[in-house]
Amino acid sequence: MAQPPPGTPNPTPAFQPPRSIVIEGPIRVGKSTLARILADRLHARRVFDPEDNPFLADFYKEKPGSAFRAQFYFLFERHQRLMEAQQSGAAPLVSDFLFEKDKIFAYINLDNEELKLYERYFGMFAAGLTPPDLVIYLQATPEVLRERIAKKKAPAEKQISHAYLEEIVHAYDHFFFHYSASDLLVINTSDIDFVESNADLQQLLRRLQEPVKGTQYFLPLGPTE
Repeated sequence: MAQPPPGTPNPTPAFQPPRSIVIEGPIRVGKSTLARILADRLHARRVFDPEDNPFLADFYKEKPGSAFRAQFYFLFERHQRLMEAQQSGAAPLVSDFLFEKDKIFAYINLDNEELKLYERYFGMFAAGLTPPDLVIYLQATPEVLRERIAKKKAPAEKQISHAYLEEIVHAYDHFFFHYSASDLLVINTSDIDFVESNADLQQLLRRLQEPVKGTQYFLPLGPTE
């Protein structure tokens, strides 16, 4: 390979994507779709958020004790999946959940005594995990998410109340407003639907080809008249 003449400045290295990426956001915001697409493009190992929680249906029906059981199932499963991925040495990694966000739901759904036990296990598990290089937080308004939930027609999700969904959205915003463990890109998806629109998807992917330092915000342009 030819070398540049003496005294020639070294060219700026091309942008290298992060080796560990997490996609986050509330229900039906599109995080699993984006995680799949990024994993394919980066030839990365994908880490899935558990979708087979056996206690979730009872939780949506507000059965007593179901919140505690559902929360601990998620806590153990998420920890196990991330530990297996990190210990395998495989890189890059793309995950559709951030371990720390588990606390969002714990603080909303558990009572004080349950939280005391939860906190003990959460701290023990979190200590062994490495933070991702980049977190992509997908935002959307409760109204937009309700439309997408209705369109999906998943039986268990029909039980989600409007008040609970609004509480989740506000809790996510509060959590990521204070998040600083990784570089963070906050993307407002209320006016786009990259799951259904290829143009919206391409706009989003172009932004992800640029570096993210600290916390940055991206407001995609919706369809024009």
